Amino acid sequence: MTDPQEQMAEPVETPAGPQETAAPGAGTPNGAQTEPGTAEDAGAAPTGNDVAADLATAQSAVAALTDDLKRLQAEYVNYKRRVDRDRELVKQNAVFSVLSGLMPVLDDLDRAREHGELEGGFKAVADALERSVAAQGLVKFGRPGDEFDPRLHEALLHSHSPDVTTTTCQDIVTAGYRIGERVVRPARVTVVDPEPESAEQHDPSETTE
Repeated sequence: MTDPQEQMAEPVETPAGPQETAAPGAGTPNGAQTEPGTAEDAGAAPTGNDVAADLATAQSAVAALTDDLKRLQAEYVNYKRRVDRDRELVKQNAVFSVLSGLMPVLDDLDRAREHGELEGGFKAVADALERSVAAQGLVKFGRPGDEFDPRLHEALLHSHSPDVTTTTCQDIVTAGYRIGERVVRPARVTVVDPEPESAEQHDPSETTE
């Protein structure tokens, strides 16, 4: 038989009762805690004033970029015009320099032609040279009988003649040359002026005694 004192000495297990304190996060889905106002603020839709302000800002940025683009385009067009103009000026100056050096040769050819010395192969070479300079835009001017123009002619001698009514080129000493509207060298000429009127002219209003 078992001793009653040994039975009383054995520990007695007490069933666990319900816990009195709730676990953190109890009462919320998945144990998450929510601060008041946070979820509502995060999902709030923008108001009409916010949309209008954003649209105005975007339109202002587009207008500024458009103005910058137009300004850059205008600067590029002006730059291209300056480059083209400078390039053309450099070309004209180069042609002017080369053709100016050939003018004494062209003058010699004119004198040889006047004396009938352009014959055979020499004439062919002279004609080819004159065609070449003409192809580069060099134009010869100055003929006897042309009206004198101080922009085109350089007068070396003056005389008078009753056969003209205005100052006229009589003889062409050396021809003039131009490239387009630019005079490379004026023509050197002798000119004739109309006869001066007599200092004493009869006045019809005068009566004779």
